[in-house]
Amino acid sequence: MSKDGNRGMTDLQVRKMTYAALYLAIALVLPFVTGQIPEIGAMLCPMHIPALLCGFMCGWPWGIAVGFIAPLLRSVLFGMPAMFPGAVAMAFELAVYGGVAGFCYQRLPKGKAMTYAVLLIAMICGRIVWGAVRVILAGLSGSTFTWAIFLAGAFTNAIPGIILQIILIPILVMAMDQAGLSLNK
Repeated sequence: MSKDGNRGMTDLQVRKMTYAALYLAIALVLPFVTGQIPEIGAMLCPMHIPALLCGFMCGWPWGIAVGFIAPLLRSVLFGMPAMFPGAVAMAFELAVYGGVAGFCYQRLPKGKAMTYAVLLIAMICGRIVWGAVRVILAGLSGSTFTWAIFLAGAFTNAIPGIILQIILIPILVMAMDQAGLSLNK
């Protein structure tokens, strides 16, 4: 029950769900925008940004949900990324991004340096999980997933996206915090 005795959702719960829906919508649409830059569009990792922001702003449960759902739903709706192994592996990766970002940001002191630290922790954890899931999926499909493929997929090919996330996410998180838009308390 909420404070006023109402069994319905609290204002904070409704706001978190609304923000999460917005981040999910952005995750579905943003790849269309970055896709207009053929040379580096996919390398910008456009679905990663809303998953991270959702974790930072709404908390770890919503970050996990949006991160997990976004690539699977986008695959079903638009055929990209391909469901197997791409969207499946990305679902786990982005769930970890949103979950770790939200969990750490809620529990650690706020500040510019800590925002960067949380972002880097989330990015590293997500990429490790992506690699582990790709190894499992490769084993299930009878294909191979080598260390070179992991490094290329997780880091080398994603350098533009990593740079964009390191620049953009902390700026947005701090701006939304200052505007009182963070619900991750």
